[in-house]
Amino acid sequence: MANFLLEVGTEELPADFVSSAIAQWQAKIPASLSEEFLSFTKIEYYATPRRLAVLIKNLPSQQADREEEVKGPPVKAAFKDGEPTKAAEGFARKQGVSLDDLEIRPTPKGEFVFIQKQIKGRSTQAILQELCPQWITRLEGKRFMRWGDGDLRFPRPIRWLVALWEREVLPLELVNGSETISSDRLSRGHRVLYPEQVTIPHATDYVSTLRTAYVDVDSRVRKEKIQAEIIAEANNLAGKAEIYPDLLAEVVNLVEYPTAVTGKFEAEFLKLPTEVITTVMVSHQRYFPVYRQDGKDQNTLLPNFITISNGDPQKKELIAEGNGRVIRARLADAQFFYHADCDEHLDTYLPQLETVTFQEDLGTMRDKVDRIIDTAKIIAEQLNTNEEQQSEIESTALLCKADLVTQMVYEFPELQGVMGEKYAVVSGESPTVAKGIFEHYLPRGADDLMPTTLNGQVVGLADRLDTLIGIFGLGMIPSGSSDPFALRRAANGILNITWDANLEINLNQLIEQGAADFVSAHPDRQSPVTTLQEFFIQRIRTLLQDEKNIDYDLVNAIIGENDAEYAERALEDLLDVRDRALFLQEIRDNGQLNEIYETINRSTRLAAKGDLDTQTLDPKEVVNPKLFEQSSEQELYAALLELLPQTEASQEQRNYQLLVDSLAKIAPAVSNFFDGENSVLVMAENPDIKRNRLNLLGLLRNHARILADFGAIVKG
Repeated sequence: MANFLLEVGTEELPADFVSSAIAQWQAKIPASLSEEFLSFTKIEYYATPRRLAVLIKNLPSQQADREEEVKGPPVKAAFKDGEPTKAAEGFARKQGVSLDDLEIRPTPKGEFVFIQKQIKGRSTQAILQELCPQWITRLEGKRFMRWGDGDLRFPRPIRWLVALWEREVLPLELVNGSETISSDRLSRGHRVLYPEQVTIPHATDYVSTLRTAYVDVDSRVRKEKIQAEIIAEANNLAGKAEIYPDLLAEVVNLVEYPTAVTGKFEAEFLKLPTEVITTVMVSHQRYFPVYRQDGKDQNTLLPNFITISNGDPQKKELIAEGNGRVIRARLADAQFFYHADCDEHLDTYLPQLETVTFQEDLGTMRDKVDRIIDTAKIIAEQLNTNEEQQSEIESTALLCKADLVTQMVYEFPELQGVMGEKYAVVSGESPTVAKGIFEHYLPRGADDLMPTTLNGQVVGLADRLDTLIGIFGLGMIPSGSSDPFALRRAANGILNITWDANLEINLNQLIEQGAADFVSAHPDRQSPVTTLQEFFIQRIRTLLQDEKNIDYDLVNAIIGENDAEYAERALEDLLDVRDRALFLQEIRDNGQLNEIYETINRSTRLAAKGDLDTQTLDPKEVVNPKLFEQSSEQELYAALLELLPQTEASQEQRNYQLLVDSLAKIAPAVSNFFDGENSVLVMAENPDIKRNRLNLLGLLRNHARILADFGAIVKG
């Protein structure tokens, strides 16, 4: 058994590609080894900004010999009059066997020719020479480049290769035009601390050898070191650093030998909003902010920052000074922007929104604001808001995008909404309007924070709905992984805001009204109503399964499978579709669903043979007692009459437990109808009696449909 090391040395790679490349290797390398019938005990992956490496432990020296069955042509094509045809000869020749080795075997599709082929195991080193270039060149990512005069593509130029089979160099070559990169045992140390070449004597010496050259190739080691040093530096300031996971992951892949460095800036910059300072630090400079930790002002920033250096630890002071100069300049710019923006009332920026295009065919951001205002008014009416609430919602909608044209947001786009709230306060708007401007963006990306103000919720819904209607109206519907306008996220936002705040909105009405307005403004376009309805139904289905953990068949029972009635009901009452799904899952988990399942499902299946609509609930409307031939029919009829007020109360109160309890009580009557001493043949010869009995079952189905389509539920 032997160990194999591959290292790909490059110029500094983008941090996101480093993590992506390792993730791809983790999927591809074990799979490709298995495809070649090569076993191993462990694979270790290493990466820094200048290298990607893999150490595969305990590989065999060669594949084991194996026997492989190969299927050839049908016997009819392989033999004619007992003699082999050209098809048989060609198959034998291709497989390297004689015609005598051909075997005839029966298959479900007839008789075919087979051979048992003996395959001698190949050398593992020879196989690795084929696989390694594939592992390198088939990596995927953004912003690949070419260099020199060749066509080889990679995020940054490849400068060296290390390939060791134990102590032996495994010959590999990457050809890039006139340049050939050949494998060796020579790696590179830290660019500053150890700029010389490093000789790796053995594959398993990789980590320790690079460590002597000031390179920690294990990203987990670098991460732990970074976290420990940040905490230590913050403690020296009597503070606590905010270690953002995304920033930490990025910084880990920006350094090979991390050193935490503390810097400082003038306290006067702390007068800026905290979000501005942290955005400058985190998003633009990759610094970690430090907060006070004295028990009183734990949310107050200190005029310090911690950065992770890839340079000489002996020059920390010089590095800190340089970093300080950079952030002071950025904060000075932010200070200027902030003061300039605050000199104007937020509504004075509205005319400038006419210069910002939302989408070429959908007009400017000012046009979008007008549409948001109109949609927000409709939502406010649906929610029966009072005059004060309506006024605040309209103010929030009017100002929600104004900060996009401020100097601060132009320079720091991440602060849209954040600065809108700050500037609204400075302009004298009410606290709820100011907060609503910020909250209408929530949930923002991966952020799970939800809007808490009514105006933030309503304007957030209106904003997303306007985007969906406009983009769908233009026919730019998401397909596969392509969703450039983040329309799935917008739809998810609408559903999650509605569910989180328990907003009783009629989404179907909003879609229809918005689509009508779109067609009015774009008479050459088709209405997006149907495609949007289908899109939202799919989003509801996905969220119920993935986020609410509802079983797939129960989701089908709630929304229906190509069931227009259920789809319309879902879009008209988003809270009800959520509540029914959660309730159905609950009674499945506690066993109550099983108690009524057989009764309802059997009735539902038979009711489908009748012609009763799915809305009727009152037996008196569709059942004629004079046609009863058995007491079981009268018993079921009476039970349905008794069930009617219970179902109506369940509907009115959304008390589905009342409905389930009532359906459980009717079970004996249904059982007697089907299987008791006075049971009946539902499909009677007399068409009137048959229809009467099917209507009894159809009524029971309809009562159950108030909760769900039991025909879609899979028996547990």
